[in-house]
Amino acid sequence: MAAATALRPTQPAARTAVIASADLSFRQRVREALTDLRWKVREAGGGAEALAYLDAAPAETLILDSWLPDLEIQEFISEFEKLHPVIDLVTVDETPSRRSGVRSPRRNEVLFALRHGQDADGAVWNGAPEIERRETGPDGPGVVSRELVLTEQERALGEANVRTAAAASSSSNVMNAACRLPEFIGEHPAMLKVSRRIRLVAPHGTPVLVEGPTGTGKELVARAIHRLSARSSKPFVALNCAAIPEMLLEAELFGHTRGAFTGAVQGRTGRIEAAQGGTLFLDEIGEMPLALQSKLLRFVESGELQRVGENDPVRVDVRIIAATHRPLAQLASQGNFRADLYYRLAVFLIRTPALTSHPEDLPGLVGHFLARQAERGPAKGLSADAMLMLQEHKWPGNVRELQHVLERATILAEDRPEIGVEEIEFGDVA
Repeated sequence: MAAATALRPTQPAARTAVIASADLSFRQRVREALTDLRWKVREAGGGAEALAYLDAAPAETLILDSWLPDLEIQEFISEFEKLHPVIDLVTVDETPSRRSGVRSPRRNEVLFALRHGQDADGAVWNGAPEIERRETGPDGPGVVSRELVLTEQERALGEANVRTAAAASSSSNVMNAACRLPEFIGEHPAMLKVSRRIRLVAPHGTPVLVEGPTGTGKELVARAIHRLSARSSKPFVALNCAAIPEMLLEAELFGHTRGAFTGAVQGRTGRIEAAQGGTLFLDEIGEMPLALQSKLLRFVESGELQRVGENDPVRVDVRIIAATHRPLAQLASQGNFRADLYYRLAVFLIRTPALTSHPEDLPGLVGHFLARQAERGPAKGLSADAMLMLQEHKWPGNVRELQHVLERATILAEDRPEIGVEEIEFGDVA
């Protein structure tokens, strides 16, 4: 009897679904579609939250995204199948499952809702609607067979060709939808690669080094990693190593006691301690003096720091993300940066591309920045000649320069609804 009472409920509630996805907009679209079909829906931003929902009240179906911020997909599926063997699992990218016989009688409705959730991003799930038929076959009743519901035009093209084209389109669209992060605008493979690497490393505590030209969004990368990590509820603390005088940088980083140096009238917590449990972002790490690099290395290796003017070490748990526009590996090989610190920081490397390497994303970035300007004043468009002028510019300051050019142009345009060539001023002109 004791063993029986320990079993989980085996009768999930009908027409209930849990959506496990870190993408809020995707969850909302699928929820709206299911709600219209009279389903009850619970949304989970990660795998642990989804399992908690299912423990509290088992659902008929679990809808699983292709990535979770806290658990590997296969690890999550393995745990889910062990704990909830009678709940139907539907994945957006058809991640393999060891269970093939568990199917909700209303799975068609879930597939429709899932397709609706992805259609808003231009994606097609599995290429075409899918239906299920239960037939009596050689293995007995209840065997599931699947058919694709194709339009007459698709049938005319030939079933084999349609499925091949649909699979290729679906794979590409699912990859784009799954990889792209809201912090980054554009569909260029270089930008999608940045988003993908952020998603891969975020759940781990691995140190990250972000390299890229000035103005390419290195701090955005760091904030996205923090947002998608298990440390997201803890502080994100940023420090620009190039903006603080060398004599004050150590105290700013490690903290100091009262009287530790001239002018230290009271003790102060350093940036490392302020990030306890969260993420410390060290921007322009290549500008850090060599003497201070050795002290940072000791902290990275031991997790202990010493405040300036104090002898007792303090243990601090932070994740370090560093960024630089300089070739840090080259600096290390030349002796201008500690090689041992470089290898500690560059466990996982992310490179942000220059704007000129993905010029096809420029119109999307322009629209994004003009929309942000419209939040503070009248909305403005951009003339075709002005757009051509932007496309021909070399953008040495990258995306940050583009943002400032458009902000300046919005001001210069005054009350006019359209920004023209005469309002476009680059840094040298301004």
